[in-house]
Amino acid sequence: MSKPVILITGALTGIGRATALAFARSGAHLIVSGRRQDAGKALEAELRQLGSEAAFVQADVRHDDEVRDLIDQAVARFGRLDAAVNNAGTEGQPGPVVNQTAESYAITFDTNVLGTLLSMKHELRVMTAQKSGSIINISSTYGHEGAAYASVYVGSKHAVEGFTKSAALEVAATGVRVNAVAPGPTDTGMLDRFTGTAEHKAALVSSVPLARIGKPEDIASAVLYLASDGAAFVTGQIITVDGGKSAG
Repeated sequence: MSKPVILITGALTGIGRATALAFARSGAHLIVSGRRQDAGKALEAELRQLGSEAAFVQADVRHDDEVRDLIDQAVARFGRLDAAVNNAGTEGQPGPVVNQTAESYAITFDTNVLGTLLSMKHELRVMTAQKSGSIINISSTYGHEGAAYASVYVGSKHAVEGFTKSAALEVAATGVRVNAVAPGPTDTGMLDRFTGTAEHKAALVSSVPLARIGKPEDIASAVLYLASDGAAFVTGQIITVDGGKSAG
């Protein structure tokens, strides 16, 4: 399909933004979403300058009615939904397990887990009816590893990967594919908040076999592959993009 229709949540910064720009350069139609109207409209204009027919829809993935409306607007505008990238996420409040609360848990899980579930729910409603489509959830290498002082975030990404595999099996016979991309250390605002200092960030670089932190564009490339016909026989998979960090 020469002009696929792509939906991206959490599109305003970092990996989501890089992915939106990459799809726009490839000629896709785009629906991009986030919670900040001004930033969303600015991104919409930038995507249109790249030649994409693009629209921003303000939505909070924690709310079922807003996600339903987001998907319905995408279909009303373009008539179908070929791929969806569920990128909206937060690191929550990192820290020791003994410092976590019901509130810190909810901050993380409502966005990372409930938001992914609600997004898939409404995306699959459309894709299974049209008998085609590709969903790509954004996880983390922490989705299949552990990490001290990040237990709630780690748990949320384990849940995302479980959702991904289960949904893939559930809808495989309909022609819809569901996969996830698991970034390693990637140069985003979230990584800056996690590491806290330039020294800690440099130490993280030294642990990556390719001797650099990933760029959001590295993750976007993997997403574009999974959305493409080149990945037509790939479903239920977690594609790790981490410069070799988890290989040893």
